[in-house]
Amino acid sequence: MGYSVKLAKSATKDLKHLKGAHLEQKFKNLMEVLKENPFQNPPPYEKLVGNLKDKYSRRLNIQHRVVYSVDNDAKEVIIWSAWTHYER
Repeated sequence: MGYSVKLAKSATKDLKHLKGAHLEQKFKNLMEVLKENPFQNPPPYEKLVGNLKDKYSRRLNIQHRVVYSVDNDAKEVIIWSAWTHYER
């Protein structure tokens, strides 16, 4: 059984940026990976630290990344952001 993927309000706002940067398809591909297994490697993921300590990230490119959390009990992935962390 796979995971359901939900977008937080902040990630929903990021989607328009992805389309403009031609990263929309890469994001969709990554969503499919997360639905199947959010801990699949490759593509590589990072466990974040600090104020994002319960979250993970995967890169869309050198500048932009997807930040998400996983609830294994509910089989749910929540995407918190899908844009650069340099502009926040």
